[in-house]
Amino acid sequence: MKKKMIACFSTLLVITAISGCTRTSYAIHTNDGRTIISDGKPKEAESGLLGYTDADGVKQQINKTDVKNVVELPK
Repeated sequence: MKKKMIACFSTLLVITAISGCTRTSYAIHTNDGRTIISDGKPKEAESGLLGYTDADGVKQQINKTDVKNVVELPK
């Protein structure tokens, strides 16, 4: 009985860890009408740039003055 409880608890722990690792995507709307999807929350830099990781996993930057708004996408 004790082994079954440990197995169930371990399975629950793994499922919780996996589901907690999902990242939220954000839509970056630009002033010229483009929509950029970022993987994870974009980060503002002191230099006036907004850094984000694109859908291909490549780190990109865009000037904050070119950004209209940033919206979290529902999961």
